[in-house]
Amino acid sequence: MDPLDDLLQGVRADGAGFGRTELSPPWALRFTDGASLTLSAPLHGEAWIALDDGSPEHGKAVLLKPGDCAIVRGPAPFTVTDRPRPDSPRAGAADPPPPASTVLLTGTYQVRGRVSARLLDMLPPLLVVPGTDGCASLGGFLDSEAAACRPGRQVVLDRLLDWLLVCTLRGWFDSPQAAPLAWYGALGDEVTGPALRAMHRAPEHPWTLAALAAEAAVSRTTLAARFTRQVGKPPLAYLTDWRMTLAADLLTGSTATVAAVARQVGYADAFGFSTAFKRVHGVSPSEYRRACGTADCAADCPA
Repeated sequence: MDPLDDLLQGVRADGAGFGRTELSPPWALRFTDGASLTLSAPLHGEAWIALDDGSPEHGKAVLLKPGDCAIVRGPAPFTVTDRPRPDSPRAGAADPPPPASTVLLTGTYQVRGRVSARLLDMLPPLLVVPGTDGCASLGGFLDSEAAACRPGRQVVLDRLLDWLLVCTLRGWFDSPQAAPLAWYGALGDEVTGPALRAMHRAPEHPWTLAALAAEAAVSRTTLAARFTRQVGKPPLAYLTDWRMTLAADLLTGSTATVAAVARQVGYADAFGFSTAFKRVHGVSPSEYRRACGTADCAADCPA
């Protein structure tokens, strides 16, 4: 596994958030459900999408053409319409009239846990990936499956929607518009990449700098310098942060003892684990579990 695999583990469609809507102008849809992520894509026709959150991007309409995919990071509301809003900078521009009809695909996701919350931190409030990035064919599959009534239809729709979300996110991370993500670019590096993948593949392993350097077939000095330059922190500091993120989700998502959680993230004893956990999250593992319980999200839990 790599870091992106891990971040997406808790992001799954569950059927309730899937929608396929046929629309004729004039039309407007306002989304106020506060979903962590919302995917919108016109399968036929066109649509305009704009945030309604009072931010600097408020009301700035972006045109979505067939094959384009937009992702809105919640919980702020947003609007999808057949033409720019009257207060949009695009209003009054010489745009062609809206198409006779539009088929709009939407999918909503509730992101739960510390691991998946990291994904939200990396995304802008609104991102758009053009259909030329290779995700457009997935929309056609979704459209065909949504129109059919075959056994297992909802499971297929959910998995196709997940596929489209991942395809769109990868297209965004690869685009020049995306803010540089140190670890994402470092995955392709011949030195830093193997070390990153090793930590994510087996966080419970008793990694040392020497062991991580062996994964990359370089010296400890070479790995430490290159990893720090590319990722922004030394390898073992990155490993500790990642382990503590995993531990937070294990504490709130299971009934495992603190000692058991410690072993799952590479600590032989609960005392050393508790010390590291409190240094990162500001509270002990037991206090964190009491504060967060089995909460669906990490928004109100200690950082």
